[in-house]
Amino acid sequence: MGYKGSYLLLFFIGIQLYGQSEKKRDQGSFFITPEILIGKTMEANTGFPETKLQKSFFLSLGSYSWQSEQRWAIELGYPKTGISLGVTDFGNIEKIGMAYTLMPFVEIGLFRQKSHRWNVNIGMGASYIDTQYDVDSNPLNLAVTTKVNWSFRSFLYYDVLRKETMKWRLGLGYSHFSNGHTRLPNQGLNSFLVSLSTNIGNELLYQENSTINRKPERKRYTENYFSFRAGIGQNVLSRVFNDKKEVYSVALSGGKIINKTFKFGGGMYYRLYEHYYDHINENKQLIEEQVPEYRENPYRYATNFGFFGSAELLIGHVGVEFDLGINVYKPFYKIDWQLSQGYFFEGDYVKLGELDSYFKVKRTISSRLGIKYYLINTNRSVKNNIFVSAHINANLGQADFSEFSLGYVYQFNLKESKKVKSN
Repeated sequence: MGYKGSYLLLFFIGIQLYGQSEKKRDQGSFFITPEILIGKTMEANTGFPETKLQKSFFLSLGSYSWQSEQRWAIELGYPKTGISLGVTDFGNIEKIGMAYTLMPFVEIGLFRQKSHRWNVNIGMGASYIDTQYDVDSNPLNLAVTTKVNWSFRSFLYYDVLRKETMKWRLGLGYSHFSNGHTRLPNQGLNSFLVSLSTNIGNELLYQENSTINRKPERKRYTENYFSFRAGIGQNVLSRVFNDKKEVYSVALSGGKIINKTFKFGGGMYYRLYEHYYDHINENKQLIEEQVPEYRENPYRYATNFGFFGSAELLIGHVGVEFDLGINVYKPFYKIDWQLSQGYFFEGDYVKLGELDSYFKVKRTISSRLGIKYYLINTNRSVKNNIFVSAHINANLGQADFSEFSLGYVYQFNLKESKKVKSN
């Protein structure tokens, strides 16, 4: 349930980013960008199938925000938002296959005071990959094991040639595909790429008539917030215990929102892993040998709680969030690590993962990356708001579980500073 809901949410958010403004936009504010990319698919594991040149084609649909008066547009230097559709040949169709991608994106200008030629583009979405790992027919491709996967890409673009209705651009970037630990193996597909694209749309003329050149007076806003969320996710335990089970979570947080755009805070989370509970309750591998006391209270030892810091970028109805936290209590991760990092033959483990310093870091550091959709536009600074979200949770950088959440935000103490003129 969790990961399917997450992909549907990403599709909905992409449509929202395509037409973010609440006011009806001028038809000239929209653009289309065809893009050709070439690069290299990196080896996901030892013995990974040999690959030739990776080739991709993307078509991006979006809108400029030069005429938007919403705070996020002003603070971010009037970014572009939209949705990308893409097809990727990883360089070995038989063993790695093709990916078909749907990805919301935001593109922000760099060095705007000196040049309008540099931009950074970040997207996060979902992909259908038509070839997966198979123990019999495709045993050397440990990259992905599911058809539907998370996808992420980050690119730096430079406008080589700028015309009134068209810009030719060169790009350099990175892409990633994985399933968020919903099935193993899941080493992920990572690629480094260069691109050539054409941005078709009358941005220069639109920019000249926009609010950015009117130099309006700008106000500074700060407000506090309190938030609660509850989520349900899915993951697997190891390649031997490879069936999907739920992860239930709740979290409380609070902090400050600056200029209706930048949201910073911290809080605490609590999780219950169904895989952990069942493994203890059914006295499966390593329980009797290492932690027999866990059987006295399976519920307790299947839980996890900790503290986190959060940073979120608010773009109207959409929020892009990153959390970094510390696991105060996650006792079963010792067993999780040994099973998930171990080697096995015909269903039986022949070597367990080592409890080394890398394990200790993974056990301690948690992270979370995802997208939210708010029922009410965050630019309005309403006291009560509701959101749904899709996230990948990780132990440091290694995927732990994919999650779909429902949350509530209460905002208070909105303060407005003296007016300052924009640059």
